[in-house]
Amino acid sequence: MPPKTMFEKIWDDHVVAEEPGEPPIIYIDLHLVHEVTSPQAFDGLRDAGRKVRRLDLTIATADHNTPTWDLSPPVTDEFSQEAVGRP
Repeated sequence: MPPKTMFEKIWDDHVVAEEPGEPPIIYIDLHLVHEVTSPQAFDGLRDAGRKVRRLDLTIATADHNTPTWDLSPPVTDEFSQEAVGRP
């Protein structure tokens, strides 16, 4: 068997299930999520009937739709309001 790259070794250690014609299911040690692309990822899990296995290892930040220096004015963009959960 040829030697494996570090990526291949780590990947192989984290594969939970592989079904023909489906993407592999892998175990994620730590979830770092934000408000821009994470909703689509969680929708994909929900649509597939899967859940995040370790919610205690999920850290979320609202960093793309929030003001960077003055937090007192309201967030005016509707998408951003929904993403960060405040007007």
